[in-house]
Amino acid sequence: MEPMKRFSAPWGKTLGWVSVLSTLLCVGVLVLLAMVPHQDTIRHFVLPFGFIFALQFLAALFTIRGYTVTPDAILVHRLFWDTRLPREGLVSATVEPKVMNCSLRICGNGGLFSFSGWFWSKSLRRYKAYVTDLNRTVVLRWEKRTAVVSPDDPEGFVQELMG
Repeated sequence: MEPMKRFSAPWGKTLGWVSVLSTLLCVGVLVLLAMVPHQDTIRHFVLPFGFIFALQFLAALFTIRGYTVTPDAILVHRLFWDTRLPREGLVSATVEPKVMNCSLRICGNGGLFSFSGWFWSKSLRRYKAYVTDLNRTVVLRWEKRTAVVSPDDPEGFVQELMG
C-alpha cells in the first residue's frame, strides 16, 4: 500500500482579514442590540444572537484544515469530517495562484473561515472550492468537473498527485 501524504491548509491574509472583520461585525451588532432598550427581548436580542451564532458555528464547521493525498482520493479535512475527491478520472492538477480572482460565488462561503462551495469564473467555469489561501491555489480537473484547493506546498501537492 502506498503511503498517504498530508498537506496543511494555511490561512492567507485575505481569509484572515475577512474572518476577523466578519466576526467583529457580528459581535458589534450583538453589543449594539444589547445596549438598546426594548420590550421584546426574544425578538430583538435572542433571535439575532441565535442567527449570528449559528452563522459563525456553521462556517466554522466547514473550515478547511488540510488535505491528504491517498492512492485513490484527495481528502479535504474539515473540522469533524473529510470530503473525498476521487483521483479516478483526474485529468490534470496545476498550480494556478490567484485563480479565484474575479470569481462569482454561486452558493457557499466567501471568506468566513474558508472559501468553499460553488463558484464560477470565466476561465474555470463552474467549480467547487476548498480554499484557505488565494495565493496557493491548485486547480484539479476531471472530465466533467473542476475543483480548487490550496495546500501549503502547491508544487509538492501537484507532484504527489501526478508523479
